[in-house]
Amino acid sequence: MTQVSIYHNPRCSKSRQTLTLLEENNAQITIIEYLKNPPSEQTLTHILTLLGLTPRELMRKKEAEYKALSLDDETLSNHALIQAMVQNPKLIERPIVLANNQAVIGRPPENVLTLLPLD
Repeated sequence: MTQVSIYHNPRCSKSRQTLTLLEENNAQITIIEYLKNPPSEQTLTHILTLLGLTPRELMRKKEAEYKALSLDDETLSNHALIQAMVQNPKLIERPIVLANNQAVIGRPPENVLTLLPLD
């Protein structure tokens, strides 16, 4: 059984679909409701490294906070973008699943299957 962690938003259909897919594949799941328990700067930096993404690539650009905080400003540093996501976790793309020192975004939900062993 594969141990996985999912950064989950129960109100998001893709996040719910991803969680169901993990359950159907008998993964041992740790659910992190990231809106209630946002990742630290260090954790988010580690997740970005595992995903191979820049902070801006992990941001939900259509959220009101993105525009309100002027996060489309290309001069903002990666550190500033990470801080914005830590302080406003709604900006973090979801769901994020981690397993075996790897990570994927569950969009589409089937992406998580790459983290699970083949039967």
